[in-house]
Amino acid sequence: MKTILLVPVLLGTLSAFTAAQDIPMIEDIDAQPLMLHTERLSEALDFLGQPLSDEAKQKLNQARTNQDDAAAVAVTQQVLDPLCLAHIQINPESRVKVADGPTKRSLVEQGWRLFLVKVHNEAGVTHPLKVTSAQAQSLHNSPGELVRDRWMDLEIFTGRPLTPRLSGAELEYRIIQIYSRDAGKRTAVMEFSVGQGTQDLGFRSDLVATFDCAASQAVTFEILDENGEPTTASLEIRDHSGRVYPSQTKRLAPDFSFHPQIYRTSGETVKLPDGAYRITCARGPEYYRQTREVVVEQNAGPVKFALKRWVDPALLGWWSGDHHIHAAGCAHYTNPTEGVHAPDMMRHCLGEDLKVGANLTWGPCFDYQKQFFTGKDDEVSQYPYLLRYDVEVSGFGSHQSGHLCLLRLQQQMYPGGNSKDHWPTLCLNTLRWAQQQGAICGPAHSGWGLALPSEKLPNYDIPPFDGIGACEYIVDVTHEVPGPDGKLVPAVDFISTVDTPFPWELNIWYHTLNAGYETRISGETDFPCIYGERVGLGRSYVKMPDRLDYNGWCQGIEEGRAYVSDGHSHLINFEVNGVQLASGAPHLKLDAPGRIEAKVKVAALLGETPNEVIRNRRFDQQPYWHLERARRGDTRDVAVELLVNGVPQASQVITADGSMQDLALETDLTGSSWVALRILPSSHTNPIFVQVGDQPLRDQKSLEWCLKSVDQLWSQKERFIAEEEKGDALAAYAHARQTYRERLAEAVGE
Repeated sequence: MKTILLVPVLLGTLSAFTAAQDIPMIEDIDAQPLMLHTERLSEALDFLGQPLSDEAKQKLNQARTNQDDAAAVAVTQQVLDPLCLAHIQINPESRVKVADGPTKRSLVEQGWRLFLVKVHNEAGVTHPLKVTSAQAQSLHNSPGELVRDRWMDLEIFTGRPLTPRLSGAELEYRIIQIYSRDAGKRTAVMEFSVGQGTQDLGFRSDLVATFDCAASQAVTFEILDENGEPTTASLEIRDHSGRVYPSQTKRLAPDFSFHPQIYRTSGETVKLPDGAYRITCARGPEYYRQTREVVVEQNAGPVKFALKRWVDPALLGWWSGDHHIHAAGCAHYTNPTEGVHAPDMMRHCLGEDLKVGANLTWGPCFDYQKQFFTGKDDEVSQYPYLLRYDVEVSGFGSHQSGHLCLLRLQQQMYPGGNSKDHWPTLCLNTLRWAQQQGAICGPAHSGWGLALPSEKLPNYDIPPFDGIGACEYIVDVTHEVPGPDGKLVPAVDFISTVDTPFPWELNIWYHTLNAGYETRISGETDFPCIYGERVGLGRSYVKMPDRLDYNGWCQGIEEGRAYVSDGHSHLINFEVNGVQLASGAPHLKLDAPGRIEAKVKVAALLGETPNEVIRNRRFDQQPYWHLERARRGDTRDVAVELLVNGVPQASQVITADGSMQDLALETDLTGSSWVALRILPSSHTNPIFVQVGDQPLRDQKSLEWCLKSVDQLWSQKERFIAEEEKGDALAAYAHARQTYRERLAEAVGE
């Protein structure tokens, strides 16, 4: 394999601007439907790994902002018509007629390619556009059977952000996906229709097309970690037109169709046709990304990558994990199998250097996926990489009042049934069952339902409490329930962060901490639902006193021996006046108000130039947590803040160049407090609790906020509680109100 120097390349499969032949321009139509459609068409092509070129996107954006409808419609067709395999006319009688399009007809052996088709819909039909071919009847022949003419597969893409049916607009474009089994020249007859009887007479709904199918060969990858050992990493492979290899269309596990990247272990192969490629190799946020250009040709050697780290928290005893990933549902397919299996998820954890993966079974495919729960590490685990099946209460039971992550379960099924239809509708009842078996529990994607317009923390406006995040948490945090030995334990151990807008999820946590509760935080991704980009976008780094194990890692979440992060910044070995967060007993006693000193090891890494796309997004737009948002101006500087009861009291600026730095920050405490560090919004430690004299931590304004929030929550969630649980719910809410009132009586106002 030849490796050549990296040079800038223009990515973009669909970039032709030559005049389209044989495709008529459509005039005198409304621009607005076409502009909206082409925006979603571009998004679909990005998602499928065959994007429009930057030049094409720029011209389409200009068309969308052009106030002259006729000019906007004309420019759109000038950009997209040259990319069309066919022009489809649906006449007023709904008859379909097809003409050739001008695009180059090239396919790849054992791979998928995408083409556009232009649809002139004079009839305004809203049926699905369909395509069939005798050459695509079957790609699965009997042993020894040669079916020369059945060489392809094809279909119209109907997934989001597009729709299964035509819109009824006079002009739109559709994506056709074509697969080639073979190399060489191949011809197909493709017939288009919009329902029974819509084909035009005289074979005019047929398109006869001959394709050049490029041959592929197996390319071996040699991937070594920082110690020179073979490892697993992600590979994003694109040609100079921006097309992703292997094609994302129709991928099956372990490769996911919603990823541009694949995951390969050193020594494994990828089939690629001869040509030049831009290949990026990565292994999670703790490694440097490497990009190079590679020429694939016959009899070439392996493509080699020697990975390098910029940070390794595990060397200091801090082990990464994502407590919320899924093997089914959302972006995962449900056919031909109900989600994916443990080896597939393990490969993704290995490729992202994610040490602990909690694979949570939930509503979609629950009855299939439940077979993988064992109450112990899955057999695919490869120490120190651990995969474990647990449960998210989502899509069933109490999910209307807030989803729950249940970790370290011994039994996955609530008593009284064997599926997902008999679970409690009150979160607290589920928490009682889980805590009794020693589970570690907390609400998922905490910010949903807690939306507020301000980024200020703490914020004293009352959220709507109308979603599936940490809503019932405001009640459940006040409760203790029996643990495995019958002794009372907090009903809620942690609150999830990193996968929803940070002001929403942190605000409720700050208020309950200020009310005197000691709930911890944990980082999650909710892969591939909130985020499908990769596992481990939200992480908890847990300090392990000895060897890493799943039960102990979850125990670290419960005890707060952890910081959360997007992986691009790290707050290690946090301590206050010698009391270490990693001790699992982060409590400091002061006889009187006085000065405290916080110490921490900090490492962060930003690119030398700002990512304007990320840092200019609103806080409620993804990515919700990212170090880029913490960048100060055009520098690589970020601020490390020392918090007291959620309010910054001291800060120090560091340069995010990847180096590990020792920091010390000081402030004065006037009363009992919780103290933490953050780089907002990238990383956040759990608190160290400081008691001054005999005074409990009771903040009046936060307690008033909590009390009002209970009433707001009841106004939204009462209707979701089953009749047989109404008594339990009334008692749970009454307990919360009473507890907040009692603490409010003890509070010291500002």
